[in-house]
Amino acid sequence: MDNQRNFILAAVLSLAVVFFWQMLVISPRIEQERAEAEAQLELQKKADQQAGVSSEQTTPVETEGVPAPSTAKSIVPGSAPETSSSRAAGRIVFKSDKLDGSINLKGARIDDLNLAQYRQTVDPTSPEITLLNPVSNENAYFAEFGFSPNEQAGDLPGPSTIWTQVQGDVLTPTNPVVLQYQNENSLTFQRKIELDGDYMFTVTDTVINGSDKAIAIKPYGRIARYGKPEVAGIYVLHEGLVGSVGDQGLDEYDYDDIEEEKQVIKEKADFGWLGITDKYWATALIPSGTFTAHYNYYANARPFYQSDFLGEAISVAAGGQTTTFNRLFAGAKKVDIVDAYKDNLNIPLFDKIIDWGWFYWLTKPLFAVMNWVYQLVGNFGVAILAVTVLLKILFFPLANKSYVSMANMKKMQPEMTAIRERFADDRAAQQKAMMELYKKEKINPAAGCWPVLIQIPVFFSLYKVIYVTIEMRHAPFFGWIQDLSAPDPTSFLNLFGLLPFDSPAFLAIIAVGVWPLIMGITMFIQMQMNPAPPDPTQQMIFKWMPVMFTFMLATFPAGLVIYWAWNNFLSILQQGTIMKRQGAKIELWDNLRGLFTKKNEAS
Repeated sequence: MDNQRNFILAAVLSLAVVFFWQMLVISPRIEQERAEAEAQLELQKKADQQAGVSSEQTTPVETEGVPAPSTAKSIVPGSAPETSSSRAAGRIVFKSDKLDGSINLKGARIDDLNLAQYRQTVDPTSPEITLLNPVSNENAYFAEFGFSPNEQAGDLPGPSTIWTQVQGDVLTPTNPVVLQYQNENSLTFQRKIELDGDYMFTVTDTVINGSDKAIAIKPYGRIARYGKPEVAGIYVLHEGLVGSVGDQGLDEYDYDDIEEEKQVIKEKADFGWLGITDKYWATALIPSGTFTAHYNYYANARPFYQSDFLGEAISVAAGGQTTTFNRLFAGAKKVDIVDAYKDNLNIPLFDKIIDWGWFYWLTKPLFAVMNWVYQLVGNFGVAILAVTVLLKILFFPLANKSYVSMANMKKMQPEMTAIRERFADDRAAQQKAMMELYKKEKINPAAGCWPVLIQIPVFFSLYKVIYVTIEMRHAPFFGWIQDLSAPDPTSFLNLFGLLPFDSPAFLAIIAVGVWPLIMGITMFIQMQMNPAPPDPTQQMIFKWMPVMFTFMLATFPAGLVIYWAWNNFLSILQQGTIMKRQGAKIELWDNLRGLFTKKNEAS
């Protein structure tokens, strides 16, 4: 029994570390991100009125033939702004059900992209999520394809190339566009850009050699991001540079990591992908042919991060032509879409652009089941409840065996107490007598630990699912829960939702919502069903644990709190039924009576 309590105590304390991290670090940052998202519109308006582009350029830095942005211009208040009308000039508009934006004809750069199906807040009228921005924007973020400079071949398409649109008008899933550029050495470059119905661009380059000599050129692709974005900065979520090159496994470099490394060069590979990921959004290059991948940080006047690749040389005979293609993913990390790209386009490990974590083998199947239930019921909150029931059914044999063992140990409590009193001064003899009693009564003292042991990976996996999957973002439950990925917005500060305002972020620790209270109550009831530990320290910890967890989970995503409360309720029913069937006494009412009796005696 002592081993069991010690194990549970250790598990709980381990979880407490995670809870405190959530409460003190994650939640304030989430609140900060929300505030920044709401302020972004106002900042953008001010930028359109006050900000402009200076004539100064940073010194270009190149990585093995891949150019760094040579037009890295800084925002200077008071200079002529880049207005929406000027941005429209020299651009190709693209539009689909999921994306809208434009491509800059200078460099054929994809640098203006919005996610049409995702909003900044739960308000459906709030602005669309903006993923990519032009270099003139303070938060510039773009993708570009070109060819590494080659003096023998002449001026090759790169960051400063002005392309001519020769076919197509607006880029749509059914209407590609074709660009063209011809250099001084009679080389003609035709670029066909296609967009599918989701988030994938396909860029096909045809090189026509009109000269009298063969040439060899190297294609490149790059994703550049200016400035360090706000990140959660927690171990359960990777944000930064990411990729998988050949069979070298998954690459994950936080912004701080790549700032220290400056540059990471991967071995040559024939397949793979690389890019930059946020919590819910990502960009990724998918090269074709043999290439060398790089992850870079440039500490220029405007520091930026870059994932890029340089392909092997492509030979083009005199009077001949050749074709190469590459892909760009830019959009939401929706599970079914990402999985479809992985399977249909044969992109190994592409599904891991979603940070499923160490429990990939559990987390992703758990999401699959939850999503399947969601397709049936149409509510992710209900899906969480249903999956919890399914997990209870799945682990019922183990839980049943555990609770039976616990019930038997309760019946043996008088004998165990007698052994402790008889061998109070001899620990070794006490342990020996206890083991003989366990053997005689066929009791496994560790059996009660198994539900807790199983609960930990399930808890973390569910935490992952709710925290990292975009499907949970802005997913409503019922009543006041309109976003399962956000904390319960109610608290005593707003009279549990009766007053129309959210609790301030700095009061998040004490602003306990309705669902955390329900969780705390169910946890308290469950713990009171067991006899009080003999150790006074353990008694105090177990007494205050529900209170502590209530305040901790107040800052957690509402979906996780709902799961925890529902799981507690089912555990109460299950444990009570099994203990009653085994003839073991349920300590709930005695423990509750004892609490009030002690209070009266103390008064």
